[in-house]
Amino acid sequence: MGIQSGDQIIAVDDRTVAGVGITNRDVFEYLRGPKGSKVNVDIKRKNQKELIRYEITRDKIPQYSINASYMVNNEVGYIKVTRFAATTYDEFRESLNSLKAQGMKKLIVDLQGNPGGYMGAAINMADELLSDKSLIVSQEGKVEQYNQKAYAYKPGLFENGPIIVLVNEGSASASEILAGAVQDNDRGLIVGRRSFGKGLVQMPIALSDGAELRLTIARYYTPSGRSIQKPYGTDYEAYENDWVNRYEHGEFFSADSIKFNDSLKFETKKGRTVYGGGGIMPDYFVALDTTMNSAYVSRLFNSDASREYILDYVNDNKAKFDGMSLDEYYKTFTVNDAMLTKLTEYGKKNKVDFDAKDFNKSKEYLRVLMKAHLGRQLYDDSAFYKIINDINEVYLQALNLFTEAERISLATDLSPSIK
Repeated sequence: MGIQSGDQIIAVDDRTVAGVGITNRDVFEYLRGPKGSKVNVDIKRKNQKELIRYEITRDKIPQYSINASYMVNNEVGYIKVTRFAATTYDEFRESLNSLKAQGMKKLIVDLQGNPGGYMGAAINMADELLSDKSLIVSQEGKVEQYNQKAYAYKPGLFENGPIIVLVNEGSASASEILAGAVQDNDRGLIVGRRSFGKGLVQMPIALSDGAELRLTIARYYTPSGRSIQKPYGTDYEAYENDWVNRYEHGEFFSADSIKFNDSLKFETKKGRTVYGGGGIMPDYFVALDTTMNSAYVSRLFNSDASREYILDYVNDNKAKFDGMSLDEYYKTFTVNDAMLTKLTEYGKKNKVDFDAKDFNKSKEYLRVLMKAHLGRQLYDDSAFYKIINDINEVYLQALNLFTEAERISLATDLSPSIK
C-alpha cells in the first residue's frame, strides 16, 4: 500500500500506540483482527510533518520458509531453507522449477541453523531429490503401531545432478531427516559441522484444562539405521548443555576432536561408512571461523543502531539505487570507511560504546555485513544471503566439492568410505 521500512506507527484506529507503557503485544492486538476487516493506521514518515493515514484490509499473514533462491553461477543453484513449515514444500518446488529454468545443473540446499518443523515437508522435499523408491526415514517406537517408514514414490524435479546439503550445529529435526536421507542414499554430499541431534517423535495429548502433554512415542532413524537423536540419560543438565560442551571440547573447530565408537558404524546404500551417535556427521567437515567477528560488532547489530542507520542511508540515497539491479549492486557497491564511521556514531546514540580494537579486527567483516543488510533492505532476502555467503566458510567449501558430489551420485559402489 506504500508503507515503507522506517515508517513509525503512531496510532491504530485513533488509539495512540507510541506512548510510554505500550508493549509490542499491545500493538499486535490492536492491529490484528478477522480477515477482511479494516483498520486505520497513522504513520509518521521522516521528512514529512503530517501523519499519513492508511486504511488496511486485514488478511492472512504469509509465512515464508525459503528465504533465498538464486543462481550462484551458470550451473549452480542455491536454496536457503530456514524452517520446515506448512508451505515449505510448495516453496521448494517453486524454487527448483525457477532455478532449473535458469539452467541449474547442480544444487546447494542450505539447512544451516534450520531448527526443523514439519516432518512431512522434509519427506516431500527429499522425494524431489531421490528416486527408485528410496527409503527416506524410519520411525520406530516401543509400540508397533507407531512404527512407520517413508519412501520416495514419485518422479522428482531434481533426481539427477550433484547435490550438496549444508548443515551445522543449529540444524535439527526435519533438517536432519532431509540431510540423512541424502547422505545414506548416496545422493550427494553433506558439508559443514555435526547437526544438533533431535530425533524424537512426540504425540500431543490434550488435557482437560486446555494444556497439552507431549508424549515421546518413537525415534527417527536415517535409511542406514542411524538414530538421529543425540544420547541422553538421567543428567538433564548435561543434555541441555550439549551444544556448549561441543564448543568447549573443540568440536566446532576440529574434526579430530570427534571420536566415534565402532559400534556406531553404519553403511550407506553404496557402502560408505557413516556414524551414528546423534546428529548427522558431514562427509566434509568445515571448522567454525570466529576470527572476523567480535563482541562490538554483535552489539551493533543486536541494537537498533544498524537498523536505524541502514534505513536512513536508503532514505537519503534513493537516487543512487534507482534502476540498479541486484547483480550490479553485488558487483559494484562497496561500504566505504565513511559509512562505517557513521554506523559507529549511530551505535553511540544507542549506547553501544565504540571499541577500537574490535572495530579494527572486524572492519572487513563489518563491510560485508552492512552490505548484506543494506541489500536486504533494497531488494530481498536472496540479496542478503548472496552477499553474506561470500564469507560463509561452509558455503565456500561446498562450491569446490561438486566433482565429489557427482562421483558419489553416479558410482555403484563406494566402499571403503570417502576420506
